[in-house]
Amino acid sequence: MSSSALFDDSMKEIVLDFCKESDKFLNELEEILFALEEDLSQGHLLEKFGQVIDRIMGAAKALEFHKISTMCELGKIIGYKSSQINDQKLINIVVAVLFDSVEILKKMLKLVAESGEINITGISTSAFITRLKWLSEKFQHIERASVTIGDANIVSKEEPKSSTGNVQDSIDDLLKELGMG
Repeated sequence: MSSSALFDDSMKEIVLDFCKESDKFLNELEEILFALEEDLSQGHLLEKFGQVIDRIMGAAKALEFHKISTMCELGKIIGYKSSQINDQKLINIVVAVLFDSVEILKKMLKLVAESGEINITGISTSAFITRLKWLSEKFQHIERASVTIGDANIVSKEEPKSSTGNVQDSIDDLLKELGMG
């Protein structure tokens, strides 16, 4: 489906439902981030962030909204990787980056709902990109990300996106897909 899927009358209702549901998830993501801002020791909430944003990513992929799914993938990587750290100063920066990613996703969804276009060129992303690249360097030593399913805590090795398996390369690749790298 192209980024102008909204203009196809048969898809209009589906796309608008996607936008409404995604907006609910984005509000939940903001609640998670506000809770983290109040108490940075709740690092487990970063894992929950990764799980919630993964739901938006799945729906975006199904509708072939690649830029939205890629942006969600960035948030998911950051959420899962940062859930493995205990440095509260770094978590504070993570929260700021994740707030940026939620804000960018909100703007993307608004564009989809209003015009059917997913164009991020009009969205200010330079501070986000700078923070994200800095942050990805801090994650290079983290090889595992945990995923909670129900009451079970499953730890799985993440598949690298690049031939080097480097988190920086993975994030750089996703930024390129978005036209930000």
